[in-house]
Amino acid sequence: MASPLARLLACSCCFLAVAVSAVSGAAAKIKVLIVDGQNNHAWATTTPLLKQILEETGRFAVDVSTTPAAKPAGPRMPKAASPEQKGSYEKAMAAYPALEAKHKAEAPAQWAKWRPNFSAYQVVLSNYNGERWPDEVRAAFVAYVKNGGGFVSYHAANNAFPEWPEYNAMIGVGGWGGRNEKSGPYLRFRDGKWTFDPKPGNGGSHGPQHEFVVEAREPAHPILRGLPAKWKHTKDELYDSLRGPAEKVSVLASAYSDKSKEHEPMLMTIPYGQGRVFHTTLGHAVDAVNGLGFQVTLARGTEWAATGAVTLPAPAAGALGAEQPTVREVVKR
Repeated sequence: MASPLARLLACSCCFLAVAVSAVSGAAAKIKVLIVDGQNNHAWATTTPLLKQILEETGRFAVDVSTTPAAKPAGPRMPKAASPEQKGSYEKAMAAYPALEAKHKAEAPAQWAKWRPNFSAYQVVLSNYNGERWPDEVRAAFVAYVKNGGGFVSYHAANNAFPEWPEYNAMIGVGGWGGRNEKSGPYLRFRDGKWTFDPKPGNGGSHGPQHEFVVEAREPAHPILRGLPAKWKHTKDELYDSLRGPAEKVSVLASAYSDKSKEHEPMLMTIPYGQGRVFHTTLGHAVDAVNGLGFQVTLARGTEWAATGAVTLPAPAAGALGAEQPTVREVVKR
């Protein structure tokens, strides 16, 4: 069995070399727009890595649209604070009202200027979980996907917009934000197929970050074709108990949650109008993004959402295994 280091060294070159070779001389690059700017996750760290992962395949040209900033968080007193920490906290509290007032005064004009041109791109990738978008932007986004634009929901993007019916139809299932049985059912794997479970309960949970096995459920789908039946994913949050309208959701891959005692959807596709949605729950932070399985499925899922086909190759045989996670470290350029 290859060691984790051997897997890392081999895969650092093989996937990118084959991917770039496969698209050299091909048609124009797929234009991708990443939306970020607010999130309870480290979007400023992960967005450049997502952009790099996609562009290094040679298949994509990626732009980023960053929303206005969220309201500044209020200072918090550390537990068992030292006198110095208490002093810093008191100073921060004294300065906070001015920061809050400044944000309140400036935010409306900033939001009025934020008008991403979705139609200039073949696919939009959301790394956003924050304030409601302006009505004009929401309407433009719905029309974009409904008329054939691609959409990729990345990790905590499925936490966003619990009150937006069209968005929840696009992502299929989501978590947190007050989601419950009124939001739609859980997806449960029973007797070899996915079923709806409408029982009462909150939507969205996860345990401590850890490595886990991802299992293909639709191995013939273009996104997964050529990948192993199972592979070990790097340390990540394993989302469980997501719920939503779940209309026409195809679960491509799942992972078993020790917390929920259920097989939970990890990779999904959802049609919305003429558009295609790829939903990955993976990718909490740098460790997760460094997983080769994450990178391959993100790139192939983004290509599929944009075009309905996948030309990016699978990694070499043996590059992904079920015993050890395969790491391809993405170093921010």
